[in-house]
Amino acid sequence: IFYNFQNPIPDYFTMAVTLLIILAAFAVPFALYWRKILKEISNRHRINKLPSVNSPAYPLVGHSYMFPRNPDEMYDLITSWLKWVMREAKQKLAVVWLGPVPLVAIVHPDAAEVVLRSSKHMEKSFVYRFLHPWLGTGLLTSGGEKWKQRRRLITPSFHFNILLDFLEVMNEQSTKMLRNLDAAVQSGSKVNVGRAITMCALDIICETAMGRTVNAQSDQESEYVKALYRISDIIQQRQKSPALWWDLAFSKMAMGREHDATIDVLHRFTMNVISDRAQSKTEIKLNTMHPQDMKRMAFLDVLLRAESEDGRSLSLSDIQEEVDTFMFEGHDTTAAAMTWTIYLIGRHPAIQARIHEELDDVFGGDMGTITNSHLQKLSLLERTIKESLRMFPSVPFIGRVTTEECSVGSHSIPAGTQVAIFIDSLHHNPSVWPDVDRFDPDRFLPENCVGRHPYSFIPFSAGPRNCIGQKFALMEEKVLLTQILRKYSIHSHDEEEDLRKQADLILRSSTPLNISLTPR
Repeated sequence: IFYNFQNPIPDYFTMAVTLLIILAAFAVPFALYWRKILKEISNRHRINKLPSVNSPAYPLVGHSYMFPRNPDEMYDLITSWLKWVMREAKQKLAVVWLGPVPLVAIVHPDAAEVVLRSSKHMEKSFVYRFLHPWLGTGLLTSGGEKWKQRRRLITPSFHFNILLDFLEVMNEQSTKMLRNLDAAVQSGSKVNVGRAITMCALDIICETAMGRTVNAQSDQESEYVKALYRISDIIQQRQKSPALWWDLAFSKMAMGREHDATIDVLHRFTMNVISDRAQSKTEIKLNTMHPQDMKRMAFLDVLLRAESEDGRSLSLSDIQEEVDTFMFEGHDTTAAAMTWTIYLIGRHPAIQARIHEELDDVFGGDMGTITNSHLQKLSLLERTIKESLRMFPSVPFIGRVTTEECSVGSHSIPAGTQVAIFIDSLHHNPSVWPDVDRFDPDRFLPENCVGRHPYSFIPFSAGPRNCIGQKFALMEEKVLLTQILRKYSIHSHDEEEDLRKQADLILRSSTPLNISLTPR
């Protein structure tokens, strides 16, 4: 550009014009980029003023130099930091640097309320994006106007009368579970109570969500059941390992190819069910079938007849997003809650004796169908479930992104900040819960709840984006626990101090809990 081979004398005019063109080409994007840099520097400066955990963070690596090699130990490290924040520093939040990315960890209901109560901070954290290939942007992962529309459409699915239909399914499937447990106990085999509960919960959500049984309790080798558990494992491994975050590289790995093949199995199954159900609905409208030929109402049926405010129906792919979401959310969380409740009941014989007495008063030794009237009378069992959810919340943290600046006391959190409400830590905050490590269902007696912060107990989240299925979950948990406790006494052999919590999106024990059943 600057040299004329015919005339070696530099052409200064051409050089000047060329330089001006180059400067102009870079000036606008440079200015825009510089503004972003300045904003980022300002945000980092403000975040550095927030409380931090009791380990130093270094440039670029943040706190990651402290992270254990075993990803399962990561949660232990973070919860130990947050325990120091609550008990020693007396703070409501603290910053953990995940490499160069700051994460504001919230451990007090005052701070949780600021984020969860607002209709502004509705966007989910980046860790949820690993669910998108499977769940799309359904109720769990979507944001903005799409989330609001879906919430309005899906809410009727949990009408009281529909839940009563679901109660029939819960009775049927929990009776199968009890038969399997009976066979194992009578044969003297080792009983994996957590596995039995999980398979029962899977059968329940399949039938209530899709109107289709997968017989997980009798056929744990079915292609769909195996795919459901494998995809959960793969997604959780991705969330823990930054080396697996880059989609392009991950898709070329063996695990990435297995990920895609597993999702294909799940999607083919749910889409076949949706298509069959939609065809059945069409045949009914054409009077080629009688309505009584249809199975009981399922969540899928509500979606098939749902219409938005502009009269548009959901597409089959829209419906698939929500059905897949309910298959993920609707069994693993409730199964974890029930397993932890069984464990805690087995660790506290005095409380177990009181529950047995309540069950005997309500049922009088009858092992028949459990009705909604029965469930309403099981107040101690319900309090026990709630206290178990306080001590072992099924979802240990909720990830959000602030969409505008917000304040917690004297602290200011910039817009665009990754925030995690650590429910497990919040439920163990000694400034909120007296004698925090003691298992005491009577914390939830009405008189003991008076004056308690409304965001101090949030196992189903809180605010506008709370769990839409919490009534379903509590009903299911009471039914399955009643089935077991009417017939058996429980003994949990693992000491609480020996438990290893494994927390991904679901809080569970890293090894099967050692629980035995004795006929009453």
